[in-house]
Amino acid sequence: MQAAKELIEKGKEIIEDGKEIIEERKELIEDLFEKAEEYVKTNIQLAKLKATDKVAEVVGSLVTQLALVVFGFFFLLMLNFGIAFWLGSIMGATHYGFMIVAGFYALVGILIFVFRKTIIKTPISNSIISQILK
Repeated sequence: MQAAKELIEKGKEIIEDGKEIIEERKELIEDLFEKAEEYVKTNIQLAKLKATDKVAEVVGSLVTQLALVVFGFFFLLMLNFGIAFWLGSIMGATHYGFMIVAGFYALVGILIFVFRKTIIKTPISNSIISQILK
């Protein structure tokens, strides 16, 4: 009878030890899932921040380039007025100078239209892609 009681007690101890081990593993698994969830949330946040950084960089670059284009336009506008008046004074009539300058820009416009993909579209696309992939 004593041996049976001892066996029962040992069985109870083994069961209790087993419950503790199961409880510890359960806590470890819960901790693992919490850390995995935090890891995924952190990666999502990191991806958002990287995307925001790239968008800000591209927009900043485009705004800077736009400002340069605007100032360049005004510089060329004033230069063209000067050239038109100068040519007009050489030719004896101001309108001739303006017609020559207009003809020059018509020729440049036709050339740009013909080669628009190679001199405008491709370089701009490549610039945006290179800034995004930096």
